[in-house]
Amino acid sequence: MSLPIVAIVGRPNVGKSSLFNWLAGRRISIVDPTAGVTRDRVSTVVEHGGRVWEMMDTGGIGIVDVDDLSADVERQIQLAIESAALVVFMVDVREGVVPLDEDVAARLRTINKPVILVANKADTEKFGQQAGEFCRLGYGEPLCVSADQKLGKDDLFEAIVAKLPPDTGETAPGEAALMIATVGRRNAGKSTFINSLAGAERVIVSEVPGTTRDSVDVRIERDGKSYIAIDTAGVRKTAKMGTNIEFYSTHRAQRSIRRADVVLHFFDARHRVSRVDKQLAEYVVEENKPAIFVVNKWDLVKDSMSTEKMAEYVRAMFPMLDHVPIAFITAKEGKNVLRLLQLAVQLHKQAGLRVSTGDLNRTIRAAIEANHPPMSGSKTPKVFYATQIGVHPPTIVLFTNGPELFDQTYIRYLTKVLRDTFPFSEVAIKIVLRAKGEGMRRGPEDEQVEEIPDTEEETPIVRAPRYTPPPEPVEESEPDQRPRKKPRGSETWDF
Repeated sequence: MSLPIVAIVGRPNVGKSSLFNWLAGRRISIVDPTAGVTRDRVSTVVEHGGRVWEMMDTGGIGIVDVDDLSADVERQIQLAIESAALVVFMVDVREGVVPLDEDVAARLRTINKPVILVANKADTEKFGQQAGEFCRLGYGEPLCVSADQKLGKDDLFEAIVAKLPPDTGETAPGEAALMIATVGRRNAGKSTFINSLAGAERVIVSEVPGTTRDSVDVRIERDGKSYIAIDTAGVRKTAKMGTNIEFYSTHRAQRSIRRADVVLHFFDARHRVSRVDKQLAEYVVEENKPAIFVVNKWDLVKDSMSTEKMAEYVRAMFPMLDHVPIAFITAKEGKNVLRLLQLAVQLHKQAGLRVSTGDLNRTIRAAIEANHPPMSGSKTPKVFYATQIGVHPPTIVLFTNGPELFDQTYIRYLTKVLRDTFPFSEVAIKIVLRAKGEGMRRGPEDEQVEEIPDTEEETPIVRAPRYTPPPEPVEESEPDQRPRKKPRGSETWDF
């Protein structure tokens, strides 16, 4: 059963995003003095007084967008108003009634829906006394609040509950079966993918780089299961970040990676892998998240390049991530979009698998016998015992005669052996070294997470072959058909 929607609307810079974050109890929307920061519809579930509803933040009505996206922002606002069961009309008590407030009031009179007039920034009693002038907008006495000073929250909640439609027994949505985050450089097609997956214009899509600013959670229902797809802002070099908004957007993208069960790392097929892509991949590795390299806009290059050549190039750019599957999609046309979701579900299952302690120790023992760890000074590194203590990611503890005796090269070797032996071949594996006698000492990251029940038939997925070094050239070999690189500084391929 869908939840009633409460949409927060008003002109720019009256504090809609601040109020939204305050009511949600956490920072979701970006808050900045710059007008027009919010563009997409940002929503979250709020519960109070036994009622549950979806609170929705919107862009400012009447904003002149610096990137000429005013029409797109306006369309998102209209969709929010049309879907809302209740509208919170926000004004700025400090500035008083301005012509744009009157325009918003006139627009809301045509929708035939309950409206709560909220006067924000009423930090003192003096400003509260000035709120009476807003009565002329036609929505009665305004409710004075201060999102910044956190005043009037309970009164606003009570007013919302009183004007919501009759209770039909709606409850907060259950935990999503899977949470995926889309990350990548600007204009890689992340928002287009989200809209294609949702089957609706849920976020703004534009050729303008940096269109998305907030990280937007979009709940999607497929085959009786609920998924959350997080659309994030495109990332670029720190040195090129021109505003605080870009800085906040980047940090929210990193937070989305931490929240996600599976990360979809998007690439534009027309562009080469950049330093920013490598930095994003390093962050995904640090967080031990299952990931998929998604080569989007494949229809634009498929006649000039094969999937094998592109996969070879990607593998060469990320040699430490040769286990990550590669998917080729065209999000604009919906090609392979659902298969990509199914692949993400399979990776999440892999990350939740456990192996027996006996099999794990036999595998580790065989790996050490086949390739002994190098000496560390006068000491020989030894592994006495291995056990799996957690999932998401699979976490293996090795009890040794000294964690400092093992170098990272040998740990990567053991990781590869585990990945090739056990059924989590395409996800990150976390190996923890402990001295013998330290004990288990489980941390919060070691807690078990339940798997998604496997009730679906196996579905074909889009994977690229893993990278292997090319064979030695022979005299009669065919010329290499890979695209030529442009001079240094160019980001596109020369076909």
